[in-house]
Amino acid sequence: MVTVRALVIDDSRVMRNMVMNALKQSRLATFEFTEAVDGADALTKFDPATVDICFVDWNMPNVTGVEFVKKARSGGTAFHIPMVMVTSEQTMAKIEEALSQAGADSYICKPFTPEDMRVKLEKLVNKVLTAKAPPEEKGGFFSGLFN
Repeated sequence: MVTVRALVIDDSRVMRNMVMNALKQSRLATFEFTEAVDGADALTKFDPATVDICFVDWNMPNVTGVEFVKKARSGGTAFHIPMVMVTSEQTMAKIEEALSQAGADSYICKPFTPEDMRVKLEKLVNKVLTAKAPPEEKGGFFSGLFN
């Protein structure tokens, strides 16, 4: 079984637990979690070699979620790591800022349910799982043409 290594970044322990529990209940994958209390803490724990996906709160002290995504993306090697904003910010301007300007891959609004996570993240998590699958499970050249 392939495990998805997720970095969950939020200054609220309760919210980190809610994100992790919703992901487990979504049954999208088997997750292994690393927690960070803000964007600055996350930057010390973020390593593209050991993190498959990040779940990032927007409003945090020290380094905000948007700042974290921009800094993580600026390293170059982290561009392929999906970044999911998990936030109460719901205006179109904020969503645009997170997705277009900061480089987030997806956006989940609080409050959320495990079903919200499953629906919003299914394609993104499947992409992570496919990238992590051993070569024999990915199929050959022609499998991509007929799937």
